[in-house]
Amino acid sequence: MSTTTLDKTDAVPAPAPGTTPRRRVRRRGERGPLGAALLHGGLVLASLVALAPVAWLCYLSLGPDKEDYLHPAGIAGKATFSNYGYVLQHTGFFDWFKSTMIVALGTTLIGVFVAATTGYAVSRMRFPGYKQLMWVLLLTQAFPIAILIVPMYEIFSDLGLIDTYWSLIIINCTTAVPYSAWLLKGYFDTIPFEIDEAGRVDGLSPFGTFFRLILPLARPGLAVAAFYNFITAVGEVAFATTFLLDDSKYTFAVGLQTYVSEHDAQWNYMAATAVLIAIPVTAFFYLVQKNLVTGLTAGGTKG
Repeated sequence: MSTTTLDKTDAVPAPAPGTTPRRRVRRRGERGPLGAALLHGGLVLASLVALAPVAWLCYLSLGPDKEDYLHPAGIAGKATFSNYGYVLQHTGFFDWFKSTMIVALGTTLIGVFVAATTGYAVSRMRFPGYKQLMWVLLLTQAFPIAILIVPMYEIFSDLGLIDTYWSLIIINCTTAVPYSAWLLKGYFDTIPFEIDEAGRVDGLSPFGTFFRLILPLARPGLAVAAFYNFITAVGEVAFATTFLLDDSKYTFAVGLQTYVSEHDAQWNYMAATAVLIAIPVTAFFYLVQKNLVTGLTAGGTKG
């Protein structure tokens, strides 16, 4: 018995002579060629706008003279990495790095823990004043930093916390926790209540349910909160300048100010240091970037 194989191309009937081929119907939500071109063009333009300041900073950091920023066209002919060598060898860069990491990681760990427990309590528990609590947290963001420096300095001075890392960690937490609590509360609202009930049926305490069941599911929201706490601590200037007196405890934000004096400004070293500062922030972003998009979108879908 012989078998014949039918080619798939033969199964499609050819259009009859003298008839026009049927026009392809565009699916709902499908972009046409013009729409796709405009979309990609807009994305490319937005990417260039976002990357231009970073590229310009990197370019200025290659100028060997502090006045090269006034004549940037001449940097290309004498570009050098000597600024980076000077910053790493003749400044307190590594002390700044150590202090910044202590403050940033301490703020991240404590801030995320407080924000997560607060957001979970408001999301799941109905205690008196739970709504007012969230509004009070939001209200704390309305006070300018300038009016808080003097009273906070007096409080920390009485507690013996001036010129310590704890003062900055506490201050940064007061800034980052309210926003993080709102963010995580919205994310916890998207997690079904049945998971909590299942944990209680299995004999878990409320804390056990929170740590063993809820937190693993809230990983994207925690990643967003952690990144926000981290960059808040790294970029904080006002309190770090006021509370840190020992130059060996300076953070990056304070260390950059040492390049500027009353009559001089070493812009080339400042640019090189700024590029080096971006490395740990970029590394932290890389660690959490898989969960950032999910956490940013899911936290605003409910509640």
